[in-house]
Amino acid sequence: MNNNKSGYLAESMARWFLRLKGYHIVACNVITGKGTHSGEIDFIARRGKTLVFVEVKKRSSLETAAYAIKPTQQQRIRNGAAVFLKKNPQFNNFDIRFDAILITFPCLIEHIESAW
Repeated sequence: MNNNKSGYLAESMARWFLRLKGYHIVACNVITGKGTHSGEIDFIARRGKTLVFVEVKKRSSLETAAYAIKPTQQQRIRNGAAVFLKKNPQFNNFDIRFDAILITFPCLIEHIESAW
């Protein structure tokens, strides 16, 4: 399986995993715009009054997946979240959280709440 297909499969698995935990998916593959110093947000989910910006990492081990989320990427996701929230004021009173979902194949998933 090539990296694009396995990455798509990992993100799909992560979304289903959170759905099973009671989350609702708000948006997928959110790109907030060029020139904003923000990257793509893999997906945004909500449960109750909490809005969660999720980064999915698939690697050969959960440890390498965790270390693959570098501080610069974390900052780009925070910037992207700020742009998303500005464009979507219906989420203004929500608690905001940044989570990571780490995946190894064939099927090991770890959800880290408040990863950064």
